[in-house]
Amino acid sequence: MGFIYIARRKVLHLVCCFFIALLYSLAAPVLALSPLTINAGNGAALLAAGKELYDAGRFAQAVQILQQSVKIYRHSGDTLNCAVSLSNLSLSYQQLGAWNQAQEAISESLNLLKAAKNPENQEIFAKSLDIQGRLQLSRGQSEVALTTWQQAAEIYQKTANHSGVVKALINQAQAWRAQGFYRRSAEILKNVNQQLQSEPDSIEKAVGWRSLGDTLLVVGDLEESRLALEQSLLIAQRLQSLADIGASLFSLGNNARAQQQKLQAIAYYQQAVNISPSPLTKVQAQLNHFSLLTTEPQFTQAQALLPVIQSQLQQLPPSRAAIYAEINFAQSLRKIPGQNLHTAKLLATAIQQARNLGDSRAEAYGLWILGSLYESNQQWKEAQKLTQQALVLAQTSHTTDLVYPLNWQLGRLYWAQEDLKSAIAAYSAAVETLNSLRQDLVAINQDVQFNFRDSVEPVYRQSVELLLQSQAVKPDKQILEQVRQRIEALQLAELDNYFREACLTAKSVTLDQVVEQNNSSAAIFYPIILPQEIQVIVTIPGKSLKLYKTKIPQTQVKKTLTKLQKHLVNPGSVNAFQAESQQVYNWLIKPVESELATSQVDTLVFVLDGELRSLPMASLYDGKQYLVEKYAIALGINLQLLDPKPLVRGKIKALTAGLTQPPPEFPNLTPLLAVRSEIELITQAGVSTTSLLDQDFTRPALEKEVNAVPFNVVHLATHGQFSSQAEKTFIIASDGMINVKQFDTLLRSREQNKSPAIELLFLSACQTAAGDSRATLGLAGVAVRAGTRSTLASLWHIDDQSTALFVGAFYHHLKNSKITKAEALRQAQLTLLRHPNYHAPSFWSTYVLIGNWL
Repeated sequence: MGFIYIARRKVLHLVCCFFIALLYSLAAPVLALSPLTINAGNGAALLAAGKELYDAGRFAQAVQILQQSVKIYRHSGDTLNCAVSLSNLSLSYQQLGAWNQAQEAISESLNLLKAAKNPENQEIFAKSLDIQGRLQLSRGQSEVALTTWQQAAEIYQKTANHSGVVKALINQAQAWRAQGFYRRSAEILKNVNQQLQSEPDSIEKAVGWRSLGDTLLVVGDLEESRLALEQSLLIAQRLQSLADIGASLFSLGNNARAQQQKLQAIAYYQQAVNISPSPLTKVQAQLNHFSLLTTEPQFTQAQALLPVIQSQLQQLPPSRAAIYAEINFAQSLRKIPGQNLHTAKLLATAIQQARNLGDSRAEAYGLWILGSLYESNQQWKEAQKLTQQALVLAQTSHTTDLVYPLNWQLGRLYWAQEDLKSAIAAYSAAVETLNSLRQDLVAINQDVQFNFRDSVEPVYRQSVELLLQSQAVKPDKQILEQVRQRIEALQLAELDNYFREACLTAKSVTLDQVVEQNNSSAAIFYPIILPQEIQVIVTIPGKSLKLYKTKIPQTQVKKTLTKLQKHLVNPGSVNAFQAESQQVYNWLIKPVESELATSQVDTLVFVLDGELRSLPMASLYDGKQYLVEKYAIALGINLQLLDPKPLVRGKIKALTAGLTQPPPEFPNLTPLLAVRSEIELITQAGVSTTSLLDQDFTRPALEKEVNAVPFNVVHLATHGQFSSQAEKTFIIASDGMINVKQFDTLLRSREQNKSPAIELLFLSACQTAAGDSRATLGLAGVAVRAGTRSTLASLWHIDDQSTALFVGAFYHHLKNSKITKAEALRQAQLTLLRHPNYHAPSFWSTYVLIGNWL
């Protein structure tokens, strides 16, 4: 938004208006619009001088010049030019952090323009609204700023000012993002960039791409984010705009950091510092570099940056961006030994600045972090007082994404003081807020950069531990039900975080109802890994919930499961595996094995927690038998199933697709020579099939076939990978990877055509990513994204001859309408278990069934 020069009676010439749109509250560079040039005597000369001073960053001197301009136009009665001077004066005040003066100037400008009621003033009015919106956003009033920019956009539409509409939309996207609505922001920016695609390079275009890249980073689309940011950088470089080059480099540093490319991130930050003329961009780049060094930790190098950062922070005018910079600096600084006092002073200064600005969100943020500092020093009462103050501010200002961590912090403080009742209430409030955030605020606000494993998962786990700790000798049914719901909420939150959007929002039926109505012979297990023990809640048909526990540190659980994994995939380590596996059997099954027998249970459904997800439950060993020899087994992603119905066995139609030779870009993958045999065995089992093999198996062909015929089974015999990162979870077709997020377009488009649901997705030859302890989250993600009622997949790839044998046996038993899908899986596993070449668990236990087991 920028300077405007105007004729006394009408607009003579639009050159460039230097109104500015703040596009990223923490990432600085603003989008400069241009001044209106005009012939208006001394006033015009003053406006020109003011622009030169503003562009040079000499904001205080620009204010002095513009104040003179306002006086001249007031004295001459030139209302329009007086309004323009006031708008530009407001813009200069904003750069100095003089918010009250900025507000007075822009309010007077808008009032003058409204009173004039001249249609020719509409463009100037819209540009003044742009400046007002920037002021509102800088003061933390993002909802009001959004309304202001929407009003500006309407005016630009009426005056056919395409450039103005684009700028207003970019601003609106920033306002949505400031409120946490990242996907809405991204959609707006994608539309804007589509409009700008064919237009020549401009600052708007560079800023649009950068803003899109920043937003995509927040929602987890890291590769798309990088491409958008690189496009922004190229445009900025062609325009030789140092401010925008610096801003794009800073954003690319953030992207590299998110992708764990730390050296690349530091290189980008250093380039941003060297190139950018913006003090805010410089200090933010230094802060993120500093944060990386304190995380490693590399305290010597971090100490060297301290004086530079402190000097840069002191030069920033008060604003929300400056306050967040100080708080983020304090958060990194507290990791360095001996810096607590310095950290507390920094936070106190930031809190006072937020109060001066009237920015409740920034004040609440500062109080929260200061309370956390007192908590780490075990100053419980002081920490509690600060946290309660922050919570009141967050609640009254409707800052929902700060409410949950504040309630969590308050819960920890009560717990530390052994006030369990208050602690439970605070934790419950935190969980309730997290659950309410699912639909609109899935990606946590960029300003407060939460890490899911550090700042979301522990809320659920600690609340469960607290609830169980509060139990009397005899478990309370209501408490146990509440614990189950918390574990389910955690698993949903994990999937939401995985996709950066709310999953599983469709209507569903609880597992308990499924057991009662459809399969009264199934028991449901909910193991929960706590810091010092494993607790297991079990639902056995016709009986109340049961709870039992084993005292064992979480570290030991992880160690045992890691050893098990190594033995499990090695066919020569059967004895070692059985010994380790029996320990896990004793934790999960042994306490209720007699009740399972007397209740005639034949199916076990597990809603697994943490590292247990990496272990196939079928392989648990009781000293004589594997669990699969006694029970059919299925996994639940959570406590609910989508429309659970048994498969109509006489009408099984399967779409099969397979790849015997991986594409050239995957040279490390082995050929799957038995794929043809595997697909032939499905047909021999009596299943009606349509097949796509090798070069015919492409993503477009698969999508076309899925939507052309009412298949209820999709069987994919190809390499694939499950990972804890959605972008690294995929299957391979002849034309490349099909990412887990693309399963929507492949399979869910059937819903639009009102085709029957896909009952079963079978992924053979896939495997979990090596070295990824949470890779099975990718398997759950595939199950959710596919939208199928059941997913059958392999956790690791095995000999493809045994795979073909397993697949043939599975479909042979699946045709039998008297058994469930889980029992068909069990019978196929027993076929391998009883085979002389494939009896080791490494062959048959790799297959797991997720979802509807009926």
